[in-house]
Amino acid sequence: MADRKLQLTLNGQSVVTEVVPDDLAMIDYLHEYQNLTGSRLGCGQGICHACVVIVDNPDGTSEEVRTCITGAHYFEGKKVRTIEGHAKRDEAGNLGELSPIQQKFVDRFAFQCSYCAPGFVNAATVLVEKAQRQPLNKSELEGAIEASLGHHVCRCTGYVRYYEATRDVLTDLGLVKEA
Repeated sequence: MADRKLQLTLNGQSVVTEVVPDDLAMIDYLHEYQNLTGSRLGCGQGICHACVVIVDNPDGTSEEVRTCITGAHYFEGKKVRTIEGHAKRDEAGNLGELSPIQQKFVDRFAFQCSYCAPGFVNAATVLVEKAQRQPLNKSELEGAIEASLGHHVCRCTGYVRYYEATRDVLTDLGLVKEA
């Protein structure tokens, strides 16, 4: 089994790791090489989406990618955001302010055990960013939330609060228009 160098942008920082096994899953790279353990290994089969990260594409769009079934080398040269990269931090690295999605999830008590929360935060963030580029019609809102969050699994059944919090952020930021 061969090892290769991996270079990517991770939460805004350029990262180069000289020796990464070819068959290493991205979630293992994040946990073992970068000490970023917010992405959770749930099912290990790409079904629950607790492990997703955000990939920022060159065209300005973003997308979720499941890290339990995607090799680390897939992310070569890509810009990746993990749950640890959402909140604002000061120069010393101390937590300053949560992202609007994170704050609304806290305000709405959207999670119970929080195991799935990183995946839901990433999914809702991708939806908000999409709506910032192209606001949603009010008639499309529920369908857009379902399409974004519906494939994430919450074993504590916190779906209603995740959906409500996401709806609140989209509305509060003026990303829903009457149509």
